[in-house]
Amino acid sequence: MSLLPLSLAIGDYDRIRPLVDGTVRIDGVDPVFSILDPEEIFFRAFKYADFDICELSLSSFTVKTANGDCPYVGIPVFPSRAFRHTSVYIRTDRGIARPEDLKGRRIGLPEYQLTANVWVRMILEEYGVHPSDVTWVRGGYEDPSREEKITLKLPPDVRLESLPPGATLSSALADGTIDAVVGPRAPSCFDRGHPQVGRLWPDPVAAASEWYGKHRMFPIMHILGVRKDVVEKHRYLPGALVKAFEEAKEVAMAKLSNTAATKVTLPFVEERLQHARQLMGHDFWSYGLEGNRHVLEAFLTAHHQQGLSSRKLAPEELFHPASLETFKL
Repeated sequence: MSLLPLSLAIGDYDRIRPLVDGTVRIDGVDPVFSILDPEEIFFRAFKYADFDICELSLSSFTVKTANGDCPYVGIPVFPSRAFRHTSVYIRTDRGIARPEDLKGRRIGLPEYQLTANVWVRMILEEYGVHPSDVTWVRGGYEDPSREEKITLKLPPDVRLESLPPGATLSSALADGTIDAVVGPRAPSCFDRGHPQVGRLWPDPVAAASEWYGKHRMFPIMHILGVRKDVVEKHRYLPGALVKAFEEAKEVAMAKLSNTAATKVTLPFVEERLQHARQLMGHDFWSYGLEGNRHVLEAFLTAHHQQGLSSRKLAPEELFHPASLETFKL
């Protein structure tokens, strides 16, 4: 029987590589992989629906699903998750010592609706910093031509400006035009060691660990999507994808756990893995709806409250029904 050739665009993650190298197969599928940066995948997916199967921004996907114009349906596989206490970069010469000190400031971001920024605004709300308390300044990290991928209708009390022509978030933070940057990447001025640029949380691991202990949430950044016209023709795909991606993750975790010869080019991998499991349990990178319902509920509530989704979605609305149940022996 011939296999179905489908395009699959995703980032270069250890939990994906067993699919790419053929260690794990997707039942009935001969995938044509494109290993790309998330920004390229999202741009092509939401603008042109280029891929049959792909990684998707949770926020962009939520915006379009709430509007009823999303070309993709979700699968409860989460290729990217991250604590976002690493995502706030500040001018250290502006008296910003605590999250509360961001009130009244000018904060740059690459796109208002980015998933990482939704989570950061959720965190800042806990310190009494509301989206209307700051001026948001949109621009590209290093390319001034970057634009919002998704059309937004923000609440009237949210102030969103654009950087001047030719300016970038990195240059604006370096020269002090803005007081902070929020986003999933570090601006290059931070990476280069600018003397007046630092993190809001100097120890983001400790801050995120404390936050997890309070909320028991590991933020979801991206989900897997299947183009709706593809899944309508091939109804077996949602279940096959859940099965394959779960198996691939298990292979990756087994390799990560084998510290006799470390597979990751980083010291203290064993200690970091032990810390994660002590804090979050053995399956800390879980897939599926039920184990992540509280995470998705919190995100969808905040997403709607921040004016990004036209209506508050229930978690089930994100996913194809056939991806929510698996057989059991």
